Amino acid sequence: MTEQLFQLATVVLLAAGLGFLARFFRQPLILAYIATGVVIAYFGWFNLADHATFKVLSDLGIMFLLFLVGLEMNYASLRSVGKASLIVGLGQIVFTAVIGYFLTRFLGFDPLPSLYIAIALTFSSTIIVVKLLSEKHDLSSLYGKISIGFLLVQDFVAILMLIFLSGLAAGRGFAWWDVALTVGKGVFLFAAMFWLGRKILPHILDRIARSPELLFLASLAWVFLLAALVSKIGFSIEIAGFLAGIALANSSEHFQIANRIRSLRDFFILIFFVILGSSVLFSDFSGLGLPVLVLSLFVLIGNPLIVLVIMGILGYRKRTSFMAGVTVAQISEFSLVLAAMGYKVGHLTEAEVSLVTAVGILTITASTYLILYSDRIFKVLARPLSLFERRESAENGRETDVRKPIILIGAHRTGQSIARNLRKEDLLIIDFDPSVAAELKRQGQDHLFGEATDPDVFERAHFDTAKLVISTSPDLADNLALLEELNALPSRPKVILRAETEHEAKALYDAGADYVLLPHFTSGQYLGKTIAVDLEMRILESLKAKDLEMLRRNEASVLNI
Repeated sequence: MTEQLFQLATVVLLAAGLGFLARFFRQPLILAYIATGVVIAYFGWFNLADHATFKVLSDLGIMFLLFLVGLEMNYASLRSVGKASLIVGLGQIVFTAVIGYFLTRFLGFDPLPSLYIAIALTFSSTIIVVKLLSEKHDLSSLYGKISIGFLLVQDFVAILMLIFLSGLAAGRGFAWWDVALTVGKGVFLFAAMFWLGRKILPHILDRIARSPELLFLASLAWVFLLAALVSKIGFSIEIAGFLAGIALANSSEHFQIANRIRSLRDFFILIFFVILGSSVLFSDFSGLGLPVLVLSLFVLIGNPLIVLVIMGILGYRKRTSFMAGVTVAQISEFSLVLAAMGYKVGHLTEAEVSLVTAVGILTITASTYLILYSDRIFKVLARPLSLFERRESAENGRETDVRKPIILIGAHRTGQSIARNLRKEDLLIIDFDPSVAAELKRQGQDHLFGEATDPDVFERAHFDTAKLVISTSPDLADNLALLEELNALPSRPKVILRAETEHEAKALYDAGADYVLLPHFTSGQYLGKTIAVDLEMRILESLKAKDLEMLRRNEASVLNI
């Protein structure tokens, strides 16, 4: 135990040091975690993959990561993107596998290894994509939800493939009954989670919500209980985490639960990426230079193009299609497991397993930058990407082309409170969350579905005629980009932006913001001025009534989903 604690301390300290360097040079933290594994393996301090403790911690990171994804997905958003995710997920798997097979055969590989490698290229890493989208605050966006949806479709197909290979490895052969049984169990689990999430769990959580510690403990108990049950019937722990989150997504306490779990996720997922990095130096890549380069370029360029084409045919805007396409520009941990299983049953050689590993490391590293800087890349490629866009968009939302004096960006929680205190006739709302857009449409509120930094949305919103622009997005990069666009207008409106920290607030003020909304500052100022105006505290009853009415409306909208 003492040795394992020392090793864990080494991992955390080295990751913290490399993470500091990564932030200093404006690099993604994921690369610092992978580099930590590379350094440990290079110096031969210890082999992380051989320790059961580190493997358990890595699995917990995956479970909590997907649990938080499930918490972000309510039933309305799943309905709005479910069909698209299924079509894109299956379509991308088929086209990538077919093209990848002929490409691998062209590179000189035998038919069976070519088939393995082609299938490995079809799977993208849900774990990495979720982590990066979370850092960008894009999990609730339309492209984020579609991406997570088709990545989970890929994971399900990958599980079926691994079940098939496990049967071969055990000498049992392949039986269609196994596949049918797995699909049936998957459908049953999803249906059970939806039923529990609507009928049982919200009532239980409401009873214990007054105790934050008990709510946190009960949430953990639910995740671990489901993980234990799901693993017993043959599904991975990441599927269990996602299902556990789905079941709690429509509870009124899901924000509180997410805030508590997020720190656990960040710690445990660190171990996963460190183990991934340590695996690099245990492979022999000699003589694989050209195949690694060609197949890596196919994953980085070909996979996004395939998604672009499919989503364009489905009628999505070019920006949504591009942002979703970029998320598949790497291969998955399932790809590495698939290659290992192929080696175990004698279908692949060690060199072919090393090939898949090398493609994985290269594409994961490159796609990290592609995803994090996808907004900037899109601006450069926006004009040629029009080839992948139909004239009529399938993206839901009330297509508004009116001029309003106030433009509110983001109508979730803070934005919702602001909107309810403004006249509907004076307000245009911009939001990228499908469920929020559906609610605004139901209310008859003028709105645009998308992101304010999207050139098409920016043009239709007529920012140049607005008197006031309010952004409730907590993303500093998005707010700075919006401010840059607004500063370039001939007649710039007043701009109110939101910040999470004092440092971010100062950066926004330096960039020209008229006012920065810091929740703890603004709420204190509001309450202080309210009390000063009415020392008898009669206004508190009015404020209480308004807040209770808002809570009732939110609960009613959740129940109606």
